[in-house]
Amino acid sequence: MMVRLETPGDIAAIRIVEEIAFGRRDEARLVEDLRAAGDAVISLVAVMDGIIAGHAMFSRMNAPFPALALGPVAVLPEHRRAGIADKLIREGIAHSEAAGWQGVFVLGDPAFYRRFGFNVGKASGFSSPFAGPHLMALPIGRSDLPARTGSIQYASAFGKLV
Repeated sequence: MMVRLETPGDIAAIRIVEEIAFGRRDEARLVEDLRAAGDAVISLVAVMDGIIAGHAMFSRMNAPFPALALGPVAVLPEHRRAGIADKLIREGIAHSEAAGWQGVFVLGDPAFYRRFGFNVGKASGFSSPFAGPHLMALPIGRSDLPARTGSIQYASAFGKLV
């Protein structure tokens, strides 16, 4: 398996991966809307045997410090449990650190995202329409976020996912 940044030639395959992985078109539209608005910062694909088997996107968000939102993360059903999501997320975090971002937020299952260092407690001081037990934060390049409170806003494309 190889993980790399997306290329323009990957866009159709990414759409298919997102639609199949989630069983609906909403996340595929989210990816396209984030790209179109210029909010997509890091978009990675996992390639297995010449096909795109997984995708992860990190997008710009408003926060009291330079921060990204992780999501969506999608893997084709027949390739799940092969470490693809793990590799995509770890590569994305590494890209985030190399680019100087100071934190990443994710909305998801704490049992899954905890392995990457995401923490519900680190996100609990931030106000957001997505605040709650599934909002987590990960400090990048340090042990804590530069701020513990404030308002965070995902890119406007996420508002269409309600």
